[in-house]
Amino acid sequence: MPENFLELLKTKCGQDGLQRLTSLNNSKLINFIGKYVEHCNPDSVCICNDSDKDKFYIRNKALESKEEKSIATEGHTIHFDGANDQARDKANTKYLLAPDADLGASLNSTDREEGLNEVHEFLKDSMEGKEMKVLFFCLGPTNSEFSLPCVQITDSNYVAHSEYILYRRGYEQFKKIGDSDQFFKFVHAAGVLENGVSKNVDKRRVYIDLEEQTVYSTNTQYAGNTVGLKKLALRLAINKASKEGWLAEHMMLTGVHGPKGRKSYFTGAFPSACGKTSTAMLTGETIVGDDIAYLRKIDGNVNAVNVECGIFGIIRDVNAEDDPVIWNVLNSEGEVIVSNILIDERNQPHWLGDGRETPKKGVNYAGEWIEGKNPDGKEIPFAHKNARYTVSLYDLENRDEQIDEPKGVELKGIIYGGRDSNNWPPVQQAFDWTHGVITMGASLESETTAATLGQEGVRQFSPMANLDFVSIPLGQYIINYLKFADGVKSIPAIFSVNYFLKDTEGKYLTGMDAKRVWIKWMELRANNDVDAIETPTGHIPIYSDLKELFGNVLNKNYTGDEYEQQFTIKIPANLEKIERIREIYTTKVSDTPDILFDVLAEQEQRLKSARAVYGNYISPNQIMESKAS
Repeated sequence: MPENFLELLKTKCGQDGLQRLTSLNNSKLINFIGKYVEHCNPDSVCICNDSDKDKFYIRNKALESKEEKSIATEGHTIHFDGANDQARDKANTKYLLAPDADLGASLNSTDREEGLNEVHEFLKDSMEGKEMKVLFFCLGPTNSEFSLPCVQITDSNYVAHSEYILYRRGYEQFKKIGDSDQFFKFVHAAGVLENGVSKNVDKRRVYIDLEEQTVYSTNTQYAGNTVGLKKLALRLAINKASKEGWLAEHMMLTGVHGPKGRKSYFTGAFPSACGKTSTAMLTGETIVGDDIAYLRKIDGNVNAVNVECGIFGIIRDVNAEDDPVIWNVLNSEGEVIVSNILIDERNQPHWLGDGRETPKKGVNYAGEWIEGKNPDGKEIPFAHKNARYTVSLYDLENRDEQIDEPKGVELKGIIYGGRDSNNWPPVQQAFDWTHGVITMGASLESETTAATLGQEGVRQFSPMANLDFVSIPLGQYIINYLKFADGVKSIPAIFSVNYFLKDTEGKYLTGMDAKRVWIKWMELRANNDVDAIETPTGHIPIYSDLKELFGNVLNKNYTGDEYEQQFTIKIPANLEKIERIREIYTTKVSDTPDILFDVLAEQEQRLKSARAVYGNYISPNQIMESKAS
């Protein structure tokens, strides 16, 4: 270890801080920290351990620096990002790749050497006049096969405070890895601040160096760009998992309660606005996680953990009726951060769709806000549509008791959900692992909405709802999935769901509460408690089972007409989908495995054979009658 780093660290963080670092007995970690203390040139460095004292210090610093402000409810704070720093910067989020590396055309990348030079230029002396925070966290439960230790360097008290809520503390975890270099590294500098927000967003960069397992983030405060352990770490984890034989997935994780006290755990991958969080938070079930899961083979089973211990969620439309658990946390004393919403004259928060009367004036992310008073003729909503809340899972009344289980929870099922107005039924089960991975996961699509893109119904390709974060060639990612079931004695069942099926007049065919029935059916099916009808695309429920579930779960009468509308197999739409998916994997993915085309061809043939017997539209009753005769 270079002597100048030890002297530098002693000067910047004091003898106690240096002692905390050297106690970890990891020269690679100390050299990494020393390098960026020297390069970013902070006035001082705070080395945090796992103590509550350090957490409270960071929280108080966020208030002192005005990166957060206390609001009316005890323990709650608000943070504002700049008007031009309100979402993940996809254009400037890039992988740093050597000239001979290739992740495929769909992944945003730049030359590694050029990218490192650029981001280090932005980082040079970026923390002069500030305090650098060095924090240690663990992705996944601590003391576990799943544990991934992480070190975060940042000059933002808000980022540090957010991570204390969202992640398990990892200082003690670092003591267990010795002098290993197998830890994730994150370097963030907010840059020059103006009115408390990052000024030079034109120099906003989020660069991911897979080779060194390091993420760099500059000139931004928005948590999606700066809280490194979230989606940025997911990219690192997918790459690491590919080399080591496990899966890192953009999945919720929930415990579904079945008959006689049984509980079955399901993961689920859903593109944005398709019901992922609402599925994780279903009434009567228990939540393990809402966003990211790691999957490993343990004792012959597939086990999963929630990477996080908190939620960084979209606050828009959270209300007392539809989201009672989150609503209760957001309106009770405790540690909560809200961002980019409006604070009224009484210091009370307001957000879009909260079900309360909108105040006439207040303060939001753009400054002073008065109803009907819009500078330059541009209407500014009282809160941002991507405004967020940050809460701890431990504060949720429906949290699952296995949230910190080192071995994770054994999976009974995996769910893929998309927004599909005219094709997929509300729920169906794949024939087997390979069929589910290919036709439900790798073929996942989701329709856009008019509210986001101005044109409703445009299908976007979204394999495993993970395309934005895949850090290996897509074909290899699919092969990893297929091989993952090898040697598993109890393979999770794979299901697809669709909460957005419509009739020919554009009316939804199911209510949003129906998802409580679909997941109960999946729990029964995964445990072989109910039979199903075999169709060309998978197994669907029998009417009598759904009728009973609708009565027991929702106290509703479920009619035969509803069932037939929802579960009729639409041959033309299914064939069109196969053509779309085949075209994508033929023209846009260079390393597509042959098995994908084989499985699609088999499904195509089943659909065509069924059409020859039944016609273009097949009701489940026709299939039942045919088999009975």
